[in-house]
Amino acid sequence: MTVSPAGGARGRLIVCPTPIGNLEDITLRALAALREADLVACEDTRRTRVLLDRYGVRAKLVSYHEHNEAERSAELVRRMHKGETVALVSDAGMPLVSDPGFELVRACVAAGLAVEVLPGPSAALAALVASALPADHWRFAGFLPRKRAELESALSATETVVAFESPRRVGSTLGVLAELDPGRQVAVCRELTKLHEEVVRGSAAELSERFSEEPARGEVVLVIGPAPAAEPDLAPAVDALRRLVAAGAKPRAAAGVVADLTGASANSLYAGLTQRR
Repeated sequence: MTVSPAGGARGRLIVCPTPIGNLEDITLRALAALREADLVACEDTRRTRVLLDRYGVRAKLVSYHEHNEAERSAELVRRMHKGETVALVSDAGMPLVSDPGFELVRACVAAGLAVEVLPGPSAALAALVASALPADHWRFAGFLPRKRAELESALSATETVVAFESPRRVGSTLGVLAELDPGRQVAVCRELTKLHEEVVRGSAAELSERFSEEPARGEVVLVIGPAPAAEPDLAPAVDALRRLVAAGAKPRAAAGVVADLTGASANSLYAGLTQRR
């Protein structure tokens, strides 16, 4: 078990979400952290500078992206050991969520440095809520796989799926889903928080047709409703029930026992038993 230190002379890492489109979505706490930091590690220094200039933050920037994560993480950990505070940002949203940052957070934890994570904008959460699809059980799939078998597996989840997708592939991805389950409910969330924000809701068949004829533009988050749960195979449980009854057990009582052991419905097991007689 590891515990992030609460303070001390050593520096720390602050993970700061940034707006996913509308610059006014920056939080006061994130701005305070960016002003406090000795160094801001960011994917694209030019893009981050636009945000910081908007709010008069004169922080020192250093690039931190997928091509230099390992080398830069070691450098930043050394600086934090000397007492510096480093803020980590991505181009938009929460670092590490389909963005760089994992190597740095892991290195800080291994080095015993404090890691503070600030809440803030998230395209995945905004899309989930806007979709009007079930949000009690859901999974984030990152960018959807390109291989057909892997894509079908991702689309067959029995929870709501939130995923990023290239605008060029939205039509083909929805086409695969329409083949699997044309009635599945989907929301295509485009350009969230931006001037041309759009949320299109409908069945897989409807949206497949729309986006094959009119390709999506801008940044897209797909929210896909849960796949219907597969009917459980009751045959083994019914066979066990049949053997218990053949040995002299009362059918109703035996069905209750088998149901407790297998998680199947006692009524379904009893019905299966009577159908086989």
